[in-house]
Amino acid sequence: MAPEWIMGLAGVLAAAAPLMIAVIGETFSERAGVVNLSVNGAMLLAAMAGFAVAVRTGSLELGFLSGVLAGAGMALVVAFASLTLRQSQVAVGLVLALLGRDLAYFLGNPFMGVPGPRVGALPVPVLQDLPLLGPLLFRQSPVVYIALLSVILAWIWIFHTRPGLVLRCVGERPPAAFVRGVPVTPVRYAYAVLGGALVGFAGAAYTLDLKGGWQGPISGIDGVGWIVLAITIFGGWHPVRGAFGVLLFALLQWLSLVLQPQLPGVPSQVLNVAPFPLMIFALLLTNLGSTEWVQMLLARLPESGRRLALRILRSLRVSPPAALGTAFEEE
Repeated sequence: MAPEWIMGLAGVLAAAAPLMIAVIGETFSERAGVVNLSVNGAMLLAAMAGFAVAVRTGSLELGFLSGVLAGAGMALVVAFASLTLRQSQVAVGLVLALLGRDLAYFLGNPFMGVPGPRVGALPVPVLQDLPLLGPLLFRQSPVVYIALLSVILAWIWIFHTRPGLVLRCVGERPPAAFVRGVPVTPVRYAYAVLGGALVGFAGAAYTLDLKGGWQGPISGIDGVGWIVLAITIFGGWHPVRGAFGVLLFALLQWLSLVLQPQLPGVPSQVLNVAPFPLMIFALLLTNLGSTEWVQMLLARLPESGRRLALRILRSLRVSPPAALGTAFEEE
């Protein structure tokens, strides 16, 4: 039997998997210069659609496919409105986030509390028997394996392939990419839809794997999309750092449950919501070092302390793709 803390960390990894996939999707989209603020609504709609289709057909594969199509469809609307119609990505994304949420609750009402198919654990032969690593990594559901693989593949694709170089160029300097023959708008469309598809897959993973069903407003999915957007920024639009942010958030959620019996005087609601302001604080730290008042405080520290603080703040600093959210007209 694995130690209790190992089983707890395995649960943290399972809870982080859908978020991790969604962060990778949003990273692809924003690396291409498209801000998809419809993520929260897309995840809810994909979660409902995936579960509804799986219940009707008895097929998990069709359920996940429905989630993917729902997420990709909403991302396509954002891309069309912003890249073709030249409308505000922020405004369109926010409207779609609200629309997706309301549609999910309205259309999903008949499926609330209905039992349906669920992804089970898929232990890896031999590796599942390894001490500590076995129960932590190799007795998980396929969604966890897909999440970990997506982080590795995204890192390789973005930073170690020629298409990844094109992606970064489109998000940073679209005029330079266009001069070199890159079709900027089609590339942005492709990555926006890819990102939306991954977000949709993540949404379906909640109801077909992690949550095991659709419970409407009490499903615990509403708000997760905003966390995805925050972690994408915290991660500096880097797959590995984004995955670390997801694991940090999931770990904070687990600790809030673990600490409840140890802190009977603290209301459970406080511990339940604590991970959210803590993640906001972590997000603020990413560019806190460049503010004037922080620089003044650091100047008062001893030399050794100031150097350590500056090193930490610089390691947290992130900068968005230069062309993020901006329109580009090919002439």
